[in-house]
Amino acid sequence: MEYRTLGRSGCVVSTLALGTMTFGAETDEAGARAQLDRFTEVGGTLVDSADVYSGGQSEQIIGRWLATCPADVRDRVVLATKGRFPMGEGPNDVGISRRHLARALDASLTRPGVEPIDLYQVHAFDPLTPLDETLRFLDDAVRAGKISYVGLSNFTGWQLVKAVAVAQSQHLSVPVTLQPQYNLLVREIEWEVVPAAQSEGLGLLPWSPLGGGWLTGKYRRDQQPTGATRLGEDPERGVEAYAGRSAQQRTWDVVDALQVIAQQRGVSMAQVALSWLTDRPAVTSTILGARTLEQLDDNLASAGLHLSVEQTAALDAASDPAAADYPYGGPGQDQRSRSLDGR
Repeated sequence: MEYRTLGRSGCVVSTLALGTMTFGAETDEAGARAQLDRFTEVGGTLVDSADVYSGGQSEQIIGRWLATCPADVRDRVVLATKGRFPMGEGPNDVGISRRHLARALDASLTRPGVEPIDLYQVHAFDPLTPLDETLRFLDDAVRAGKISYVGLSNFTGWQLVKAVAVAQSQHLSVPVTLQPQYNLLVREIEWEVVPAAQSEGLGLLPWSPLGGGWLTGKYRRDQQPTGATRLGEDPERGVEAYAGRSAQQRTWDVVDALQVIAQQRGVSMAQVALSWLTDRPAVTSTILGARTLEQLDDNLASAGLHLSVEQTAALDAASDPAAADYPYGGPGQDQRSRSLDGR
């Protein structure tokens, strides 16, 4: 296992994180405990949850596991969770207002029975709540010893920059991470979100790194996909074109490129996809979302795997989201560029 700092902070975490969205749903408690044991056995430290995962069951399962862990294992775990989405039927049971987050955070402290939570993340932007209200609450929570670091999730580039600017201008705790959807099939965040994170020193914690299973090779051209994925039921979900290719053709181009490199390296397609993502600019830790211990073992085998320059370039080309000329394509980039000769 390799390690990096948690964004701009001095806290060190493993470059692979264990996502726990399946705990209490697709993965029962015994399976969840087995995953947590294996993850920490191989040197994993960052465990990510959220209050809405299985209605709080994920946090509870983590708490019961922590209570049975040896002290040294418990001390190595860096626990992250999130609040924002509905945990009740009332109008104040959702959002990032001081009122909702105060209750959400206290509940997220109680379920796992820990204090402080190492990384508390705003699960998504809330247009109804001023950012200074949210950030002041989070700063109060840091000062009260309830959380150690502040993080964001699913923010756009302008929302991220605004949050950092508000925190800095009011001398509040500045967010250190951003958790976005990011993988070989979802690279559009590279146009604005990734540069914003790099500019402000936030580390990325990508979720859905395997594109709901598409990047594992589980689907084939001659088979109709079954089961829900976080990217939809099939790669024909959109009509958008990428450099003259349909969304469907781009998906299969990526799958083909992954298969070739996996055969070259003698590893699984999932491991290649995870290696590509973990080595992207600004990424701190890639969140694994395995349903079974076997899937987790395969994902964890990507630790320490680094692709060659040629292999990375092949995946970059196959997965190119092909920005329009303006503002993110070549002509738009040229307008914002400047060489040392002054041109």
